[in-house]
Amino acid sequence: MLHLRIITPADRTAQVTALLEETVGATHLVVLDGAARDPAGDVVTCDVAREAGDELLAGLRKLGLAEHGSIAVENIDLSLSARAETAEAEAPGEGVDAVLWESLTEATHEESRLTLTYLTFLTVATMLAACGVQTDSAILIVGAMVVGPEFGPLAGVCTGIVRRAPRLLWRSLTAVLVGFPLAMLLTGGFAVLMDTLGLFTHADFVKPHPMTDFIWKPDPMSFVVALLAGVAGIVSLTSAKSGALVGVAISVTTVPAAANAAVALSYGNLGETGGSFLQLLVNLAGIVLAGTLTLLGQKLFWSCQRRRATTA
Repeated sequence: MLHLRIITPADRTAQVTALLEETVGATHLVVLDGAARDPAGDVVTCDVAREAGDELLAGLRKLGLAEHGSIAVENIDLSLSARAETAEAEAPGEGVDAVLWESLTEATHEESRLTLTYLTFLTVATMLAACGVQTDSAILIVGAMVVGPEFGPLAGVCTGIVRRAPRLLWRSLTAVLVGFPLAMLLTGGFAVLMDTLGLFTHADFVKPHPMTDFIWKPDPMSFVVALLAGVAGIVSLTSAKSGALVGVAISVTTVPAAANAAVALSYGNLGETGGSFLQLLVNLAGIVLAGTLTLLGQKLFWSCQRRRATTA
């Protein structure tokens, strides 16, 4: 269940309450006349089944409450109410399958900004992966994958495409297209420094690396894995199962490929640089393609669910 707290101008309260009363899956309606001070107006609260939340939020937006009032949404961890159980049963579909597009857009908006924090995580992850490549350490490679924050902007690209939100799409692409080159540039400098200090050596880099050779040798399986990771990542975001994102991060070699490209370039190994860069592009393209198709599939699924509920 979701809890909505709405601040509405007094002249729109009747429309808001009528919408809430008509929404299948909404319950626990409370109206506090004149309770809001900034902005001035009435406060309306209700609970709604997650699977009915997206359509209700769209209706509230049409009433102009995002511009002239406020709509706050919270997840309810526990609700002991027979009415809540009835509301969930009446709402079409299952709550875990529901997509809250407003929530997804907000989440990807926050995760897709080109911020100092994002760049720091991406750069540190790339440097960790460089250490993993040099020492042929699978543990360091996995650690770098977990630290990498790149799935947020990639999910933002998918969401921007499906929702036709050019600002979100452009912001997300900027985070990817600026973040990776900058992280690779800094990692290349890091590799040169480590080589100067004697901690990295060309001999260690060119010797066989059975644990990490896959990083710069893309093949059809690389694209398949990226597709599967893209599906899992988007479903994790839309269903609020954030724990699954860790598995997604470990599945794809975006950060390790970027790190290997930077180290290889610092040693003048253009062949391995090209292979690593191709691996990076294959993974990025696979995630975006699968994520976009997954969102389109979810959008189609819920459109069908709403039509069935309307005709039932």
